[in-house]
Amino acid sequence: MIQIKSFVFNPFSENTYVLHDETGEAVIVDPGCYDKAEYKELYDYIETNSLKPVRIINTHAHIDHVLGVAAVKAKYNIPFSLHRIDEPLLKAVKTYASNYGFNQFDEPEIDSYFDEGDTVTFGNSSLRILFVPGHAPGHVAFVNDGQQFVIGGDVLFRQSIGRTDLPGGSLEILLDSIRTKLFTLADGYTVYAGHMQPTTIGFEKKNNPFLN
Repeated sequence: MIQIKSFVFNPFSENTYVLHDETGEAVIVDPGCYDKAEYKELYDYIETNSLKPVRIINTHAHIDHVLGVAAVKAKYNIPFSLHRIDEPLLKAVKTYASNYGFNQFDEPEIDSYFDEGDTVTFGNSSLRILFVPGHAPGHVAFVNDGQQFVIGGDVLFRQSIGRTDLPGGSLEILLDSIRTKLFTLADGYTVYAGHMQPTTIGFEKKNNPFLN
């Protein structure tokens, strides 16, 4: 069974997730840690629970979701995967990071790309990938059907949606991604978003003002 641990990192209050199962193998999703205290919080959790990180996977490549990728990748000597369409977003981060006060950003090397229909495996567990652009052009979500949850990044929030005014964003595409991809999941699926608290598909179908 997959255990999900969330951390709130950096001034954008970004949610980083560590997923692990009974084997101890783990994947790290969207490591947004930046300062020493945040890295220590992440590393202490991994050490305390005797976890073995095997991969970094990102929903997308906006600055708040990639700040810690390079350091975490080096710490555990593990590969980093992203959707190919978001590679230009990743490469752009170094050009504007200092504008937000992030003067120590290191651009990570991408080791592999994934696309919709691919599967991310760790231990005895797996996540299937949905392509859900709109907030970012190469945005994906990670779904586990057995436990009915989605690691959704910045697509669907509790009674809100991801912003679409950034480069590559599109409100029309985002709403279509939610309606044709996420809202085809059962109402009981929990959505672990890139910001704020978790929600469920059923709650958002009934209560999200952007989708009613």
